[in-house]
Amino acid sequence: MPEPAPAADPWPLAIAFVVDRFGARFGGAEAYGVALMRELAAAGHRITVFAREYDEACGLTLPFVPIVTSRHWPSWIRVFLFARRAARATRSGFDIVHSHMNGWCGDVEVVHVTPVRYRWRVQPMSVAKRALSYLSPRVRTYLGLEARRVATRPGHQVVAVSALIAHQLLQAYGERLRVPVIPPGVSRPDARAPDRRAATRDELKLDADAHVCLLVARNPMRKGLPTALRALARLPAAVHLLVVGANAAARDEVRGAPEPVRARVRLVGETSDVSSYYQAADCYVHPTLNDSFGMAPLEAMSFGLPVVLSPAPWCGFAQYVRAGEDALVISHPEHADELAEAIERLRTDAGLRCRLGAGAQQLLERHAWPEVARQYLALYARILDERAAQIQPRTQ
Repeated sequence: MPEPAPAADPWPLAIAFVVDRFGARFGGAEAYGVALMRELAAAGHRITVFAREYDEACGLTLPFVPIVTSRHWPSWIRVFLFARRAARATRSGFDIVHSHMNGWCGDVEVVHVTPVRYRWRVQPMSVAKRALSYLSPRVRTYLGLEARRVATRPGHQVVAVSALIAHQLLQAYGERLRVPVIPPGVSRPDARAPDRRAATRDELKLDADAHVCLLVARNPMRKGLPTALRALARLPAAVHLLVVGANAAARDEVRGAPEPVRARVRLVGETSDVSSYYQAADCYVHPTLNDSFGMAPLEAMSFGLPVVLSPAPWCGFAQYVRAGEDALVISHPEHADELAEAIERLRTDAGLRCRLGAGAQQLLERHAWPEVARQYLALYARILDERAAQIQPRTQ
C-alpha cells in the first residue's frame, strides 16, 4: 500500500487562546497571556481570544469571543460553566487551543497557580478540614475540572510557569506526569519612550531626593503590603512606598498604619500602563505571600530597578535568582526587619546596586518574550506531530 501523503504544513497556526480576562491590568497570569499572544500574532499566527472580559487598553487588538456566565451563580459554578462553554466554543476550527483556565478544552494547559489537588490532598491541614473537603461541592468541582485538565492524552500538554508549580503538580498527580516549565518573559522598555520620572514624582507629590520603593499588585495584601508598611516604619523619613494596583483592602490597611507611615505611602489604582511608576521608583519590593512566579519583579528589573524578594516557596521567581547577585532575597515574607535592612542597603550602597543591575541584565536575557514564544511554538509542533501520528495509521 502506498505511503499516505504528508499532512499540509499548518503554519501559520489558528490558535484559540482561553483565559478568564485578557489584559495586562488584570494580573500576572493575564499579562503573561497578552505578551505571549502579542509575540505569536507578530509572527503571523491567527489568534482568537475566548475570555470573560477583554481590556482594549492592552494595546493588542485580536478577534474576541466573550464567554459569559451569570454573576448570580457561586464562583465554582461559574468556573464550571466557563469551562464547558469554552470547550464547546473551541471544539473545531483551530490548530491549537491554548488555555490558562481550569477545564478540559486546551491542547496546551498552562498552570499559573498552586494546583487544586496539591492544596487539598497534599498540603498539611486538619483532619476535619480535609474530611469536609470531600463533601464540599465547590472543592469537588475544582478537583474534577483539574483532573480532566491534566489527564494524559495524545496531542495534549500541561505546562507550569515555574519549577515550583511543576513540583507541586508532580506531588499531586505523580511523577509520570510530564510537566515542562516555561516561565514568563519580559519586554525591555522602549529606549525611545520619554523619561517620565520627574513628571510622575511631581504628580505623586514626591520630593526629588525621596527613595521610592515600588509594589505593583492586583491584590497588594497577598503581595506583602503589611510587611512593607512595617518595614517602612523602621526606615528613615526619606524612604517612601508607592503601591500601584491598590484596592479597597490595601487602602484600609494603609489607613490603619501610624500617621508617620501613612504620610509616606502613595496609592495608585489599577492601571494598564505601569511604566511611568517603574521610572519613578528607586527599588522594587516583593515580600509576597503567594506567587507561583512573580512577573512584576522581573518587569522591575527590565527598568533597571534593584529588587527585594520573598524566597521560594512563597515566590517562584526566587528559584531563578542568585541571591545577592541578581536580587536580594529575605528569609521569610513577613520578616519586616529583614525587608527594611535590604531596602536601606539598596539606598546607601551604590556598589550593591551596580552588582544587582549587572546580574539582572543576564537574567533578563534568559527571560525574553521571543524566547518564550519560541518554546511554545516548539511545543505546538510536537503536539501537532503527536496528533498526526495518531491519525496516520488509520489511513494506511
